[in-house]
Amino acid sequence: MPTFDVVSEIDRQEVRNAVDQASREVSTRFDFKGTDSTIELTDKGITLESENEGRLTAVVQVLEEKLVKRGVSLKAISYGKVEEATKGRARQLVTLNVGISQEKGKEIGKFLKELGLKGVSHQIQGDSLRIQGKKKDDLQDAIAALREHDFGIPLQFDNFRD
Repeated sequence: MPTFDVVSEIDRQEVRNAVDQASREVSTRFDFKGTDSTIELTDKGITLESENEGRLTAVVQVLEEKLVKRGVSLKAISYGKVEEATKGRARQLVTLNVGISQEKGKEIGKFLKELGLKGVSHQIQGDSLRIQGKKKDDLQDAIAALREHDFGIPLQFDNFRD
């Protein structure tokens, strides 16, 4: 029976490259001189810091530009609230969302059932979703429908087997 997996992953190396490029741009751009703005990649995500909230939004924009250029979907990141750091500075944590949560898996499964494709079923397997069907054409229709619908997370399709 043909199957494929639906996953939500990001390329950590591309994220690291985008953070490095954004950090270099922030350190050399004229409008950031004297603001001591920083962008750091940590285990938890990306930490942004600047002298005030206005400068912080500009840092976010630079980071987003670099992520898009490197092919990282902006759906894969979520922003924490802006908090006050030392000396009246502003700090924000950007979290990298990897994997499909149980709720998103159920939402995707419900969407597939509403499509009404005969013989197509799904299973939630950890942070991915396995979809199987009797016909390869039905699975290709399912992939096309999943690509068109916005679930709020980036989706990739792996492991297609006949």
